[in-house]
Amino acid sequence: MSKQLVLMDHDGGVDDYLATMLLLTMDHIELLGVVVTPADCYVQPAVSATRKILDLMGFSHISVAESTVRGINPFPTLYRRDSFIVDHLPILNQNETITTPLAEETGQDFMIEVLRNASSPVTLMVTGPLTTVAVALDKAPDIEAKIHKIVWMGGALNVPGNVEKSLEPGQDGSAEWNVYWDAVSAARVWETQIEIIMCPLDLTNNVPVTSELVQKMGRQRHYPISDLAGQCYALVIPQDYYFWDVLATAYLGHPEFYQLHEWETEIVTTGLSQGRTKIVTGGRKIYAMAQVDKDAFYGYILQRWARYSVS
Repeated sequence: MSKQLVLMDHDGGVDDYLATMLLLTMDHIELLGVVVTPADCYVQPAVSATRKILDLMGFSHISVAESTVRGINPFPTLYRRDSFIVDHLPILNQNETITTPLAEETGQDFMIEVLRNASSPVTLMVTGPLTTVAVALDKAPDIEAKIHKIVWMGGALNVPGNVEKSLEPGQDGSAEWNVYWDAVSAARVWETQIEIIMCPLDLTNNVPVTSELVQKMGRQRHYPISDLAGQCYALVIPQDYYFWDVLATAYLGHPEFYQLHEWETEIVTTGLSQGRTKIVTGGRKIYAMAQVDKDAFYGYILQRWARYSVS
């Protein structure tokens, strides 16, 4: 059976690296490349950390590309600095050189090239804003036909967003960060006919990162990927932290864990609700992950990171 072709587009937050690590353990997936969008990170250490992760996991034949797109509303510096911390973790710095190649072209051009050259339509696994996808579509509209679907961590449908008024005055609290960073680009992707499967805050709010789970990762730290995952989650355990990107990515491994619900929606691009994913009659139809077997999900990520041993 042929493998499912996937192109990863992440934005350098702690859970973006973990989502990439989970994706690399899926035997039925052929990862064609990783694009780093400069949103919830500082892009140079985010690209560096991503390449080091691919080296650690034995996938140094897969290229990483740096997107040069820019958003409208920057992520807070406090969030973005985690990319420096992850890039300096000892487990990622055991070798003096990085083998995983850095693509010469920009991330948006790399996305166009990968899609055009793919033997069959490709699933885009997007765990950050949709800006790189939107820019690539504007530059090369023909690639829409080469996108099988987009699985995206983003949006909030029937719950409040996570853009805090204390950080973004003039916002009504309805926006989720991956939309808010560049709602105009999200709306551009909404104009396409591409199937979109969202993992919104409605679901992720129910799947927290817990001390118990991180401690279980510690007990299997003789597996390097569990060790790295546990270190990354230890950085964020004092916060209210959820399995945002990892939960979205796990859908590619076990869609049967999830229940989907179809909604008609629009992206609000201006005003107090800028960045809101709004349910509207007659709007763009999308699928949202509505429920997940939480115990099965927790067990799955522990099993994948323990099963995967680096030679």
